[in-house]
Amino acid sequence: MTDTTGGPPEPARTVAPPDRRPGGRTARVRAQVLEAVRAELGEHGYEGLTMEGVAARAGVHRTTVYRRWEDVGGLLADVLDAAGEDDWEPADTGSLRGDLTALNDEIQESLVVRPSIPQALMAASFRSARAADAQQRLWEDRYARCEIIVERAVERGELPPHTDARRLLIASTAPLYHQLVLLRNAPDPRMPAHAATTTTLAAAAGAFDRPPAV
Repeated sequence: MTDTTGGPPEPARTVAPPDRRPGGRTARVRAQVLEAVRAELGEHGYEGLTMEGVAARAGVHRTTVYRRWEDVGGLLADVLDAAGEDDWEPADTGSLRGDLTALNDEIQESLVVRPSIPQALMAASFRSARAADAQQRLWEDRYARCEIIVERAVERGELPPHTDARRLLIASTAPLYHQLVLLRNAPDPRMPAHAATTTTLAAAAGAFDRPPAV
């Protein structure tokens, strides 16, 4: 059930997650329901997200939603897991600064569009343990896919081979989340390139070198 009391996150469940890639009618129902979750979440936020509302918007019987996803946490987790099933990869612009700027442009666009589903899902993950686990899986997936940005920069000779890709990526993308999600500032069209440039200069100076093995 949806927690509207402002209390602590719901406890973690042991129910197995839905099948990742169902086919036929099951796939259609899943697609309809997950699209309804995104729409409901964007319009009403976590507090207004209900199984009944999702079922009505999706045009399916609520017992189908309860049977497959069990609760709101299960719906949110599956939306996040579905995001990791795409074939997205970061742009290859030919330079580290260009690649980081392109990545930051995508992130900023997703955070400033209204309603911002990524922002709504991040907020919901603080209220649902199942959504929090799925959100972490999605972050790990995205960071892993973005490591190719650093690998290409190493191959081009822009960075030393012992550069820590995860630290570099966090340094480049963190300013956008800080300004747009935490501080809720108005978007600055210069921010993606500025954060990318700062990170590129820091990386070239060795700021993200891995420490030598002991």
